[in-house]
Amino acid sequence: MSIKIGTRGSRLALAQTSTVCKKLATLGIDTEQVIISTQGDTTTGVPLHEIGGQGVFVRALDDAILAGQIDCAVHSMKDIPTFRPNGLITAAVLKRDSTADYLAYNGSPDAIMVIGTSSTRRRAQLLRHDPEISIKDLRGNVDTRIRKMAAGEYDAIMLAEAGLTRLGIRIPGERLQPDKFVPAPNQGTIVVVSRTDPSLMERLSHLDHSPSRTDVAVERAVMEQLGGGCFTPLGIYCHQGHLIAEVLSLDGTRTERIDTDVKSIEQARELGKLLHERAKDLIDDAYKKLGIRYER
Repeated sequence: MSIKIGTRGSRLALAQTSTVCKKLATLGIDTEQVIISTQGDTTTGVPLHEIGGQGVFVRALDDAILAGQIDCAVHSMKDIPTFRPNGLITAAVLKRDSTADYLAYNGSPDAIMVIGTSSTRRRAQLLRHDPEISIKDLRGNVDTRIRKMAAGEYDAIMLAEAGLTRLGIRIPGERLQPDKFVPAPNQGTIVVVSRTDPSLMERLSHLDHSPSRTDVAVERAVMEQLGGGCFTPLGIYCHQGHLIAEVLSLDGTRTERIDTDVKSIEQARELGKLLHERAKDLIDDAYKKLGIRYER
C-alpha cells in the first residue's frame, strides 16, 4: 500500500518531497504526492509575522493528516511551530543540508545598498553587520525573489543556501558563516511529519539521520524556552553538540548570545531559559514594536 505524502505546491517544496519519495522508493516503498495549498502560499503581500508566523505553511498539512486525507507531510523543519497538535509525530529527520544563509547579488558586492528579506532575524543581523544598508520586505518563493532582484527592485536578497542547492540554482553571491549570521533554528533540515501509526512510523523511520535529529532537537529545546517564533530576531545553531544562540533587537544594535557545548536536551533547555532571562527586554520590545501581544 502506497504512502500518501502531502506537500505544498512550490517548486522547493516539491523538490524536497521528491527527495523523500526517491529515498522511500529505494526501500521498495511506493508513494503518492498530494499537493495542498497553505495560507503562507496564498498570502504573499505581507510579512510572515502579520499572518501568524512560520506556522502558516504547516497548518493545512497538519489538518490533512489528522483528517486522513494524507498519511504524512514533508516540511522544512524551520517552518514547524514549537507546539504541535496531538496525534502527529516527527517520523523522520533527514540528513541535514547546509544551515547557512546566502547573500545573492548582481554586480559588485561593494555596490549593495538595498537588500530584500522579510525575516526579522536576517534584517537584524544585516543591520548589525552594516547599519547603513536599507532593508526592504521581500516575500514569495525562491524564483520570485530572484526575479525581483533581477528586475532591479533589490541589489541583493537573502536566501537559505540549502534551498538553492535543492533547486539546483547557481547564482552570484556569498555564503554567510553560521557563527556570524546565526541561522534560524532547524534551517537546512527536511522532516517528515506523520500521524502516530506504528506501521507508518516504522517505514518512515528508515529515513531518519540520528546526528541531525540530535542537533535540531537541541535547537528546538532552546527555541521552546525562548518563544518569539519569527516575531523576534533570533538565531539558534547546533553542530555536533556545539550551540550558538542569539537574540537581537529589531535594529541589530543589541545582542544577547550563548556560545557553548551542550551535552543533553535538558542542558539545552536550561540554556534557553538563561538566554530568555537575559534577552527578555529584547523579546518584549520586538513584540511591542510589531504590535503583537506576547504571552509566555
